[in-house]
Amino acid sequence: MKLFEKYIVVNYLKNFFIIFIALDLFYVGVDILTNYNTIPDSANLQLLYALFQGMNAVNYVLPLSVVFGMIVTYFSMLKTNELICMYASSISQRAFIRPFVITALAITLGYIGLNSTDFAYAYEYGSNLKKYNRISSNSEDLFLKHNNQYVYFKKLDPLKQIAYDIAIFEVDRTDLSKVIRADTATFIDHYWVLENVTITHKPHVASLDDAGLKTEKVAKLQTMQDFKPKIMDNVYQSEYALSISDGIDALHFFDSQGINTSKIKATLFYQLFFPFFAPLLLVILYFKAPIMGRYYNSALIASLFAFITLIVWSGLFLLSRLASSGVLFSEVAILLPIVLLLFTALYFYTKR
Repeated sequence: MKLFEKYIVVNYLKNFFIIFIALDLFYVGVDILTNYNTIPDSANLQLLYALFQGMNAVNYVLPLSVVFGMIVTYFSMLKTNELICMYASSISQRAFIRPFVITALAITLGYIGLNSTDFAYAYEYGSNLKKYNRISSNSEDLFLKHNNQYVYFKKLDPLKQIAYDIAIFEVDRTDLSKVIRADTATFIDHYWVLENVTITHKPHVASLDDAGLKTEKVAKLQTMQDFKPKIMDNVYQSEYALSISDGIDALHFFDSQGINTSKIKATLFYQLFFPFFAPLLLVILYFKAPIMGRYYNSALIASLFAFITLIVWSGLFLLSRLASSGVLFSEVAILLPIVLLLFTALYFYTKR
């Protein structure tokens, strides 16, 4: 890394973290003030709630901080004549913007990586603390379909991955062939392991002489491969707050079951593609920024850039909500605007 690139990266990261921490704390503070009467009385739970809300705020403030950090760094260097000195030292515009773009992409990829973990469930955990004074919420009276089985869970704890009072109705075409009942079930190694199982076989009866019902008891039974508790819970809640890894599993699973996956696809597209608007918009704004501050009102232009960033972010966020509600296709509402930003950024980059 060249000396000027290191200098740019250090200043950019410093401004990025200052803006990011400030916006994140502001979000948490406003949320706590708004929901003060509903959050738990326990100090430990209040700290957990603030932590989860801070993690949830990252989804909103991190892309904005990526762009705002560049705006502040650029105009600070413009004001102190550092920018014009670098250009006078034969540093091209492409070479100057490269450290910004690489750093912004690294931050964005790190954020996408976080969404592959339980970090994606921060909002859900915070809401559960506010409603139930605990991180997990139990889903009750679930009735779901899995291949040729209809599954009923009396109670499901998705965090502990345990279900209680299970009944599985297995069908052969339109005829009930088997009923499986169990006291508890635990999700282990991609399978549900049922305990204290009673299996009732219903034979196909053609005459009065045919055999009747047959009942057997087994200690454990392994069934329902890859039917993750988090997938089941989100279907019950009619919400799709899924991590990227769970979202991909849910997409494959529900697609194989013939269930509409538009909302799950919208969630995945939002997590995978939406964050890239920040480094792309960063490039576009850079090439439209003034090179010298003598003939321009730098404060006004910086404010205009911040306003444009907010407009683009809010517009893309609105389109993602429309895709999540099924009004627009995810490819049109989320992927297409990002592709347009990509081509626009490439146009400005190659033009100069």
